[in-house]
Amino acid sequence: MVKTATFEALLEDAVPDGKGGYLFTLEGKSYTLKDKDEVRSIAESHGYIIIY
Repeated sequence: MVKTATFEALLEDAVPDGKGGYLFTLEGKSYTLKDKDEVRSIAESHGYIIIY
C-alpha cells in the first residue's frame, strides 16, 4: 500500500503544545515536536511519501 500526504496537510495536525513545541498525532501515535519540520521525518518513518 502506498501512503501519500501533502506536507501542508500533515502540518495541520501539528498543534501548539503551549510550551513552544507542537503535538502531532499520526496513525494513533502521538509525538512531541520542537519544530514543525520534524513532521516530515515522522511521516516518512510511517511509510508515507510526502508531496510538496
